[in-house]
Amino acid sequence: MSRIGKKPVALPAKVEVKIDGQKVIVKGPKGELTQMVHPEISVAMEDGKLVVTRPSDAPMHKALHGLTRALIANMVTGVSEGFRRTLEIEGVQYQADMRGKDLVFKLGYSHEVVVSPPDDTVSFEIEKDSRGRVIHINGINKQTVGQVAANIRALRPVEPYKGKGIRYRGEVVRRKAGKSGKK
Repeated sequence: MSRIGKKPVALPAKVEVKIDGQKVIVKGPKGELTQMVHPEISVAMEDGKLVVTRPSDAPMHKALHGLTRALIANMVTGVSEGFRRTLEIEGVQYQADMRGKDLVFKLGYSHEVVVSPPDDTVSFEIEKDSRGRVIHINGINKQTVGQVAANIRALRPVEPYKGKGIRYRGEVVRRKAGKSGKK
């Protein structure tokens, strides 16, 4: 058995799950998510918990077993608690501001960069701290939140000499020495 796949997914109090053939629909206080399950993997409700099973021990079935269970667990967490990724901006002239629902960046380019949330399930927050700007990306879909964070980070990746750019909170950037000059 897959160590991840064999664990049942516990449902919090305000979360409802509907299984319609190969479609799993999860509703909660923060919204609703839908996931299609591979035809050979089955999902069932047992004693108020979701159980994912596979037909055999074939390598593909083992992989799909753990994957399906993880996706469903992320859906349950997303509609009940939500997900958050935090980005930090380092650099003297680098800035971020909110314009309605959109993020507007000044990142040393000749123009402002505007980032719009891809759908209503993702929202942005800006928090000012002592060292720079902090951006929070909130949403119910873990994949979407992570992809939006990666897209924003790609606007100005951290450079290794001065450490300027957009990074994830807690990300360690290896610094390079730079030129040594005359000796």
